[in-house]
Order: sequence, then structure tokens, then C-alpha cells
Amino acid sequence: MLMRSDPFRDIDRLAQQIWETSFRSSGMPLDAYREGDHFVAEFDLPGVDPDSIDITVEKNMLSVHAERPRLVTEGKDIEIVSNERVHGSFTRQLFLGETLDTEHIEANYVNGVLTVRIPVAETAKPRKVHVGSGDNKKHAISA
Repeated sequence: MLMRSDPFRDIDRLAQQIWETSFRSSGMPLDAYREGDHFVAEFDLPGVDPDSIDITVEKNMLSVHAERPRLVTEGKDIEIVSNERVHGSFTRQLFLGETLDTEHIEANYVNGVLTVRIPVAETAKPRKVHVGSGDNKKHAISA
């Protein structure tokens, strides 16, 4: 059986959670990187029902919204001893650059990680420029 902890430790833990929550992205940590011709964003969302995940794009703003319900609540026969996992609604927004093709976004949710892949727009990809050899006239360089 889990034993209750020292009450002062609980106060320290609560203060730390409040401090972290005010400077963190409330329960949706993110890794973002470029992989070849795609921008990839991975969001940690353990315990979230995939049907509760909502991804929208408006202009260049990607918004991810998800919900993790509290499965156990204190009641007649239940006394919560420890309550450290974050529950509720989570929203995270990313500003996307003009170089991404927001019409072809793909999303996948596996093992508690939401992966969003956005292709780089064709106009933003590096391309070769052909150098032609025109006339053989000599051009004077003025100083």
C-alpha cells in the first residue's frame, strides 16, 4: 500500500508544480525539427484519447488541442493519496513560416506521441540555377 508522504514535502511539490506550470506549456511538451523536406513536430500526450485531439491551421498558426480526463475522482470510497499527473484540456500553438506547405499536413498518434509532419513548400526548396554562356562580348569594369 502507498503511504502518505510528509506534508511539508507535499507543499514543496505543490509549489514546484505551480512554478513549472506557469513557465511550461501546460502538459504538452514539444520537440520540433527539420527532417529532409519536412518540418516535424512531436507532442507528448500520454493517456489522451486520439478522438479528443483536434488540429487546426489558420493562416500560419498550427493549433493542437487535446483532453486528458481524470479517470479517478475522490468520492465516497476513494481517497486520493497522490495527485501528480496533469489532467484537463491542453492547447499548444505553433507559428509556421511561409516556407511550409500547410495544405499537406499529416498527423499520427502512436504510443502517446502526436507527430505532425509538414512538407516544405516547393518554392522554398533549394534548386539549381543554370548558368548560360551568351555572347562573347567583353564588358568593361568601371572603378
